[in-house]
Amino acid sequence: VQLQASGGGMVQAGGFLRLSCKVSGSAFRLNTLAWYRQTPGNQRELVGTISSGGNTDYADSVKDRFTISRDNVRSTLYLQMNNLKDEDTAVYFCNLPNLRGRDWWGQGTLVTVSS
Repeated sequence: VQLQASGGGMVQAGGFLRLSCKVSGSAFRLNTLAWYRQTPGNQRELVGTISSGGNTDYADSVKDRFTISRDNVRSTLYLQMNNLKDEDTAVYFCNLPNLRGRDWWGQGTLVTVSS
């Protein structure tokens, strides 16, 4: 199983970015997937999840600004981030939990929001 995240970069506060995560080696459409983020010295924080059926759940800090979606044909997970704030600056990780006895992680992509 491999997860390849992309789409990070630098953006001004109030701007937007879309992250992608290509997943290979699993029955993508059957899996719940998640996005996490991490800042230096802190634990990874759950941003949100999307079930195999497309149901989503978000951290309060990103609710109404971030949207998680999935393309089961392309085996790709997305994170649309709108109205970005300074505090959204972090390394973002895609996650495939509880598959074959472990969690799987992408390599992380850095998002920097400047005011």
